[in-house]
Amino acid sequence: MRPNKVYSLLGLATKAGKMTGGEFMTERAVKDGSACLVILGGDASANTKKRFRDMCEYYRVPCFEYGTKEELGHAVGKEMRASLAVTDSGFAKSLRKHLEESVNETEGAVWQK
Repeated sequence: MRPNKVYSLLGLATKAGKMTGGEFMTERAVKDGSACLVILGGDASANTKKRFRDMCEYYRVPCFEYGTKEELGHAVGKEMRASLAVTDSGFAKSLRKHLEESVNETEGAVWQK
């Protein structure tokens, strides 16, 4: 796994208790309004990506595709995670900044409104 700011911030958010992971918990966070940002693994299934993109668009939650399920899971100290929800606006703002930079550098992040 390549060390970078996105993975470091995900680890900090997890330790601070401002992150939920896994499809069920991420979906719950989006629907109950606690999710400020959603990150999907680039190797998540097409069905999972479509479901979360549509859900995030409906609930107006920024959604990014970044890294792999293994990298996302490792960053938060768990097994593979196809989806993560950041539940703190400060962490979400900082992560979004770095994710948007990754989109501009074509490092692998894909942004969805």
